[in-house]
This record gives sequence, C-alpha cells and structure tokens, in this order.
Amino acid sequence: MLLLFDIDGTLTWGGPAKAAFGVALEATFGTAGPIANHDFSGKTDPLIMRELLTAAGHAPRQIEAGLPRFWDLYLSELDARIAADPVTVLPGVRELIGALAARDDIFLGLVTGNVEGGARLKLRSAGLWDRFPVGAFGSDREVRNELPTVAFQRAAARWGRPFRGEHAVIIGDTPRDIECGKAVGAATVAVATGRFRAAELRDAGADRVLAGFADTRATVEALTGRP
Repeated sequence: MLLLFDIDGTLTWGGPAKAAFGVALEATFGTAGPIANHDFSGKTDPLIMRELLTAAGHAPRQIEAGLPRFWDLYLSELDARIAADPVTVLPGVRELIGALAARDDIFLGLVTGNVEGGARLKLRSAGLWDRFPVGAFGSDREVRNELPTVAFQRAAARWGRPFRGEHAVIIGDTPRDIECGKAVGAATVAVATGRFRAAELRDAGADRVLAGFADTRATVEALTGRP
C-alpha cells in the first residue's frame, strides 16, 4: 500500500515559507498581491503565485517571464530563514512515520503543493525528508489533482511494481487533498490538524477523518486497515 502525505497542516505547521514567498514576489514583480488574506490551503505553490499576481493586475506573459527569478529567490529566502524558524512537527508524526517505515507492506511518499525544493527545505528542517523516498510536488504540476499520478509513476520506478489509485491512500488536512485522492480513485484520510474542522472534512467526502496522529496504533489502523 502506498501512503501519500501532504506536508503543511498534516505533517508540520508554521515556518517561514509565507514570508519567503512574499519577499520573493516583491523582489521579482514589485508586489506580493493580497498575500495577507489569501487562502493557501491545499493549493500548489505555482497556483498560489499565479492567483496573487493576477489579483495584482499582472498579465500571464509578465508572470511567465518572472518565474525563474521568483523560484530562485523564494528557495533562497526560505533556506536563509528556516534554521531560525523551523517548521513544527505535529504531535505523533515522528512516531507514526517510524511505525509505518518499519513495515514491509507499506510504501511512503508525498503529494504536496510545495515545489520540490521547498518541500525538501521544510522537511529537512524537521528531520523528516529522508523518510519519504518518492513524492509529487507543485513543481511537477500546477493542478493538484494531477499529482497523485506523478507519485504513482515515481513509486513504480523506485519499487518495481505498479501503483494505481486502489493501491494508495492520500492523507491531508484540506478538502483539496481529499479531492485529489478521489480524482484517482485512492482512499482518502483527512486529519483535522489544519484550518478545517472534522465536520468540514467529512462533508468534503473523506473516507476517514482523524483528530490527529497522537495515537500511533489507531492511526496506523486507520491508514492501513491493520494495527
């Protein structure tokens, strides 16, 4: 079984990514748009960037021209800030990932809206990056619903076996995580550790909703069907 985890709000919380994003937008495009009140939840980094700049009046051609500089600056800013402001690992995550990694019937990966460099910096600051051998990132696709298929392909290449939706569970904290799992026929487990309440996640169609990961045994059972 392939378990594909979101990062922000699911495995970790906080860190300097939003500040780094804003600085890079200002330096590249002269504005960060309406970043203070913008909804980032469950979106890919490229989509967030495009929404902010479109709201600020930038044309698609202007946005495309600035992309290489923007991504370089964003990752540089994130790298410079994260040692002093690392992400916080949510309760139970380390124990859960350790328990899952010890099993030979479980394969671990990521499906996240973060660009790959941002995901690496965040999870390295938390000591978790090396726990996830494969992943699909916002730098692969701007549309989140397309990311699980990318993760399946990378998992197949790494482990030498096919992966499809029926072999996977998508784990996240937003309705968009649930939607992207449903788009490929994967099971979905939502965790109410982000800004969405359990009832909202159930209404979004999650197959299972957890309050958090503090109870390792119960969480493993919820994710795999076996304790």
